[in-house]
Amino acid sequence: MKLQSDRTHGSRPRTEQVARAVPDPAANPSVGQPLHAPSQRPALERDPVPKVTDAVAASESFPTHTHPELGREDMVLEIEDFDLWYGEARALWEVNMGVPRGKVTALIGPSGCGKSTLLRCVNRMNDLIDHVRVAGTMRLSGDPIYAPTVDVIELRKRIGMVFQKPNPFPMSIFENVVYSLRIDGERDKRVLAEVCEESLHAAGLWDEVKDRLHTSALRLSGGQQQRLCIARAIAAEPEVLLLDEPCSALDPIATGRIEDLIGELKGSYSVLMVTHNMQQASRTSDYTAFMYLGRLVEYGPTNNVFLQPRLEETENYVTGRFG
Repeated sequence: MKLQSDRTHGSRPRTEQVARAVPDPAANPSVGQPLHAPSQRPALERDPVPKVTDAVAASESFPTHTHPELGREDMVLEIEDFDLWYGEARALWEVNMGVPRGKVTALIGPSGCGKSTLLRCVNRMNDLIDHVRVAGTMRLSGDPIYAPTVDVIELRKRIGMVFQKPNPFPMSIFENVVYSLRIDGERDKRVLAEVCEESLHAAGLWDEVKDRLHTSALRLSGGQQQRLCIARAIAAEPEVLLLDEPCSALDPIATGRIEDLIGELKGSYSVLMVTHNMQQASRTSDYTAFMYLGRLVEYGPTNNVFLQPRLEETENYVTGRFG
């Protein structure tokens, strides 16, 4: 079993900052209107779709605007007409999206809009919550995720997950990384050592811990613990890596390292991440999906979603008018 340890460091896209002139009140009587008021907004060709707020008010689903660039991608994960209810409360409304293979996809949107709920559905973590029911389809490389015959343990080996707060196991660094191999029955010390080193290299942590592999993982800093959790997830060579706000509990330096790591993992892994930090989404992701109150509103290349959104609701969110 061998992981790819030589990573290509690609540049990360960054959202351009556009300077806007302050209007002269004498020359422009509309001064005081919000930026991008209808009379000032650049003319973008918008699709004639209902507003998502109207769909929410009517307790209806919303037709996602999916950019055509996604049609050219090979999808490792496909989600079709997916719904979720907590008892009588509906949390997801007919979500349709594909996650491109080998790319980084970010889920953005206000708190409580269903981002983490959707992420947890991918490896069926919501199965553990009482009174949850789902409808619709999810497929991983063509295999149904919610079929009655699916072995959930085997599924989670194919879908790694890293949570908002680092959660290393109370054991050594080495045993954390090789945990998935241990539960599969691997006992060859050479194989375990090789996977441990390659996973820690891939997570950018090897040089920092190579001399203390058998010390407790709980003695690492928060950023190191998060990278260890990523190393533990990729040791099983998952097809998809799920990241649920992986930097929200970290300082700026540790956040930068995690963002660099995400860029290095791209290509070898397909990453689906939730983030509240829109700058982080613009820096790290290839594609961005905007969610609002359980609806997937717009989904496209990150630069397009941030700089040329096709829907007014998306523009209002990424420019800070709400959320």
